Amino acid sequence: MSSLQNCKEPTSNIVEPTTFYVGTYTDSQSEGIYQFELHQDGNLQETGLMAKTENPSFLTKSANGAFLLSVNEVSNEENMGYVTSFKIEKDSLVYLDQKPTGGAHPCHITTNEDNFVVTANYTGGNMGLLQLQSNGTLSDLLDVQQHQGQGSHPRQEGPHAHSGWFDNNGNIISIDLGTNQLWFSIIDEKDKVFLPSVPETFTMEEGAGPRHLTFHPSQPWIYVVNELTSSVSLLKKDQVSEKYTSIQTISTLPAEYKEPNTCADIHISNDGKFVYASNRGHNSIAIYKVDPKSGMLEVMGHQATKGETPRNFSLSPDNKFLLVANQHSDNIVSYLRDQNTGLLIFIDEIPAPSPVCILF
Repeated sequence: MSSLQNCKEPTSNIVEPTTFYVGTYTDSQSEGIYQFELHQDGNLQETGLMAKTENPSFLTKSANGAFLLSVNEVSNEENMGYVTSFKIEKDSLVYLDQKPTGGAHPCHITTNEDNFVVTANYTGGNMGLLQLQSNGTLSDLLDVQQHQGQGSHPRQEGPHAHSGWFDNNGNIISIDLGTNQLWFSIIDEKDKVFLPSVPETFTMEEGAGPRHLTFHPSQPWIYVVNELTSSVSLLKKDQVSEKYTSIQTISTLPAEYKEPNTCADIHISNDGKFVYASNRGHNSIAIYKVDPKSGMLEVMGHQATKGETPRNFSLSPDNKFLLVANQHSDNIVSYLRDQNTGLLIFIDEIPAPSPVCILF
């Protein structure tokens, strides 16, 4: 009997690596935005420099995934930074456009389904509004939301907008480290301007210095990481009044650690079971278990980041791995994430120049 009927092309079991982009500060060895690969086993590999641009300290993608947007954390003669748009190609980022953000030193950027672009301008103490066109170019600056106020910490002498987030209903939550507040607004899509919500602000615990947040995937809870007090706060939203209440604030540090520290970033797992926050000083990732009924956090442990000043970190799309960008030791580290305990197991590390943002 002929065996030709069994001669079929072998099926490949090779899984393509997951690519991700790294934003950097370009005041030393870096030249801009780099691309890396995360392999199925957690190992890392550099693809190379994708775009030369100044201080691309935070990155995001358009809703359709066709374009990458970067802030340029600088201040020009008009006290403005920039946002730059690129078309995503397989092996490069193609420059498309650059526009002012409305304030100096933009440090965060986000977009929504309507391609509105919101930037947080740290030194400007304000939020900038632009819109991404269908071809990837940017509108001129549409509006600026200027924050006012101050806190009790020396770094809270005035407003310092640090991040902006769209919730599931399209509302914007802007976090201001300087005024020690969350600012709430919506976008008037007709006039393309910010409209303040009622109430307009929520004030955090004195001196907290809120920086970033993460939304629970199924509950009306947000977790805010506080840079200045090294803590995480659980805020719950009342479904009737739509007002937030602070339920819990928990330290990101072990009780015995007494040295200087500031927090940077926070993320929640896709299943809502674990929250992670980064410590700069202690150089660790704080790991919390989420109570499914109350949302309260319980400390599970602290994972050393094998580098200095873990600025930003990110969970891989499948949540199997957690990657950390260590700004001052010029390396990126990957950890396997235990799905049951939330704990992290070191897998690999790779050099990267002044990495401060990881974007899958």
